[in-house]
Amino acid sequence: AGSLMTTKHSQPQSTFAKSLTSTSTNTPYFKAAESTEIPSYVTKCPSNGLCSRLPPDCMTCNTNYSCIYGKPATFDCRVKPHVHCVDQNNHEQENFTINMTCQFCWQLATTDYVCTNSTNCMTVSCPRQRYNATCTVRDHIHCLGNRVFPKMLYCNWTGGYKWSTALALSITLGGFGADRFYLGQWREGLGKLFSFGGLGIWTLIDVLLIGVGYVGPADGSLYI
Repeated sequence: AGSLMTTKHSQPQSTFAKSLTSTSTNTPYFKAAESTEIPSYVTKCPSNGLCSRLPPDCMTCNTNYSCIYGKPATFDCRVKPHVHCVDQNNHEQENFTINMTCQFCWQLATTDYVCTNSTNCMTVSCPRQRYNATCTVRDHIHCLGNRVFPKMLYCNWTGGYKWSTALALSITLGGFGADRFYLGQWREGLGKLFSFGGLGIWTLIDVLLIGVGYVGPADGSLYI
């Protein structure tokens, strides 16, 4: 495919080059524009920040895969072209070292990466369900291997239901099924409404179950 593209565009490029060389004033401007093109990764790199805090896209490091897992490791790094950073003394530098723990990205703490969320799995089911998430390491964290990786995570999302509201409704209007209606459990709510809260017994039980968090929203989400 590359050879085909080269053949296809070789003729227009040569014609364009001849038109530039025919006028001596155009050639320098063409070369200047080509040489000052800024790479796309520069937009991710903070200007004149600490070199050790640069995102991995802004540097090139000699990775040492022979380091001992869980032990501190040092990597020699160099900033990419058009990237400017400084050391602790505010002196600009190109070569520097990165100190990190020897571990792969998927072994990082949960606070070091961001994962996609799921809103279609049950969080109050037993056993608690998991879902396939795609996780991305935060920019200032350094690790070995792929910075984007799959991970199985526990369902943890909320539909906007408040535990305090559900408990208050269960105590005050639980005999009419208001707590179950609020949680989206319409069948149970109608059952409590027409049985006057199970003659009070069902109402007391629901106060306890909602109080300890055993009864939750019908959509399987968590309380706020």
